[in-house]
Amino acid sequence: MAQHNTFGQQGELLAKEYLEKSGYEIFDENWTFGKSEIDLIVYKDGLIIFAEVKTRSGNVFGEPEDFVDQAKQKQMVLAAEEYIHIMNHQGEIRFDIISILFDKSGKHTLNHIEDAFWPEG
Repeated sequence: MAQHNTFGQQGELLAKEYLEKSGYEIFDENWTFGKSEIDLIVYKDGLIIFAEVKTRSGNVFGEPEDFVDQAKQKQMVLAAEEYIHIMNHQGEIRFDIISILFDKSGKHTLNHIEDAFWPEG
């Protein structure tokens, strides 16, 4: 497996542990619909939250959350719409980004950005 895949999985595990400790219930991990994938689907206080986890080893080219571009957001929205349909969820939803930045010593900073974006239209 490529190192970047392992690195990404490490970030997703850290995000999952953070969310669980923060009182979120994990519904799904790496949920796919067509070509779209949602890293974590969690539930808290009546909300289904669709979370993208971005893990980076430096921020020379930007913060991890800067890499969730409009194309990725659109793909997440498409997948989320299908998930909501399948689950027959009638409540509120939210799109979050969990940004994980590692420094050279291997320590990380986690930034949970709630309501990071909202679908257009």
